[in-house]
Amino acid sequence: MARIFSRERTFLDPVMRPVERWIYRLCRVSEEQEMHWTEYGVAMLLFSVVSMLVLYAMERTQQWLPLNPQKLGAMSPDLAFNTAASFTTNTNWQAYVPETTVSYLTQMAGLAYHNFMSAAVGIVLAIAFIRGIARRECKTIGNFWVDLTRVTLWLLLPLSFVFALVLVSQGVVQNLRSYDTVKLVDPQPGPNHMLITTQTIAQGPVASQEAIKMLGTNGGGFFNANSAHPFENPTPLSNFLEMFAIFAISSGLTYTLGRMTNSVRHGWSVWAAMTLLFLAGVTTVYWAEAHGNPLFTGVDQHASALQSGGNMEGKEVRFGIANSALFATATTDASCGAVNGMHDSFTPLGGLVLLVNIMLGEVIFGGVGAGMYGILIFVILTVFIAGLMVGRTPEYLGKKIEAFDVKMAMLAVLISPLVILVFSSISSVNPFGTSSIMNAGPHGLSEMLYAFTSAAGNNGSAFVGLNANTPWYNTTIGIATLVGRFFMIIPMLAIAGNLAGKKYVPPSHGTFPVTTATFTVLLVSVILIVGALTFFPVLSLGPILEHLLMVAGRTF
Repeated sequence: MARIFSRERTFLDPVMRPVERWIYRLCRVSEEQEMHWTEYGVAMLLFSVVSMLVLYAMERTQQWLPLNPQKLGAMSPDLAFNTAASFTTNTNWQAYVPETTVSYLTQMAGLAYHNFMSAAVGIVLAIAFIRGIARRECKTIGNFWVDLTRVTLWLLLPLSFVFALVLVSQGVVQNLRSYDTVKLVDPQPGPNHMLITTQTIAQGPVASQEAIKMLGTNGGGFFNANSAHPFENPTPLSNFLEMFAIFAISSGLTYTLGRMTNSVRHGWSVWAAMTLLFLAGVTTVYWAEAHGNPLFTGVDQHASALQSGGNMEGKEVRFGIANSALFATATTDASCGAVNGMHDSFTPLGGLVLLVNIMLGEVIFGGVGAGMYGILIFVILTVFIAGLMVGRTPEYLGKKIEAFDVKMAMLAVLISPLVILVFSSISSVNPFGTSSIMNAGPHGLSEMLYAFTSAAGNNGSAFVGLNANTPWYNTTIGIATLVGRFFMIIPMLAIAGNLAGKKYVPPSHGTFPVTTATFTVLLVSVILIVGALTFFPVLSLGPILEHLLMVAGRTF
């Protein structure tokens, strides 16, 4: 990635350079002209707004458009807004059943397009931030249109093409056929004493969307069951590859940070902080799920040759506890939102970890690009705190961190908590919010809290006990995705532009090194303290209280 954005030669240049130049000529883009951070931000916002409006129009008119063999109708206005906002912001929250709501054209030209573009936007914003750190006395941070074109042509398209073929080899479906209707071997009783003798098997262009869904940390499934569906995730190998793809680009960006700032050790220090938080999360989730639910009296929850043991509610038998816990932790760490098990059915402590992963700002690898610029915000705060402790102006890779940088960093950090807590509190005390929850007591609060946390964190996964397809939730969750994405990006770009214009300050004996284990531990501490102080009260009323009541034998 460092070579792509530094315009160094790669093995794809003979193929991609002619395509790139043709795109620039068509769009009248000067690839040599760079942008001030405000220009970069405006270009990004205009591109996102236009893309969102096009998707909204497609969703509202899909009944008249081609590639709709199931004759699916238009989305309602509030659901179309929610979906358009969600996919534009890389959230991919789905308040609908995809196989009965979205046509093939909308899936491919609408949703899959946004899977590519929202991921590309996140990556180029991270690169712009890294350029701001690396450059000295410079007024520009790159060209948005050039960065967007290069990351799509050189990175996302080739990786997705290869990964889609690999998924097809594992049995992931890729076709444009109408749904098949088959006879059941064992007919089942239905409503009104009717006997169900047939089943409709949904299919479509799944592999092509599945590839970018994972690589771009988008998460929106072609099917309602997402990566628990055998047509999306059929084998143990596909399950492993999908988890690997979730972290692939976000993890690689830490090395890109090191390469572009000429401090590879700093990149590894940031990677180490992310890895420590990931390992702590997955260990806790596995422990909680493997211990099962003490309220299931008389049920054998011990692992054996015949069963995985533990809390298997909402999990695929073929994946078991370990793969479900690993997938759930990875997808909430990386702002992906894809699931191979139902998070609503995890134990209270297991669900708590998934919530906290998102509440920490999606910086544990995080979404492609978004995780990198998110953790760099925390790096700014970390060196600021370190500077306060030694009584000198903080420095970061040769740049002095001043009041403006810290103010913008705090603004970016406080945006998501504000959206999450305000919308959750309103929903918890009004009938239009509480009427959608399926569980009373603390778990009902957790369902609402998770929805707005997932939206503001641009994750997209859900506690599916909440019926979110209502005007209130469609509108507020859509707003939360937009605020959580763009209101964090603007202060981040302001920091990048400010850092780019600063002079280089050589390190001295009093400079806090950002390449050591001490820095990694302090960075992890700052991330945890900010998250704990902000969300501990509401978590105490939700999953923590639910766990204590479960241990005491209380149910709702």
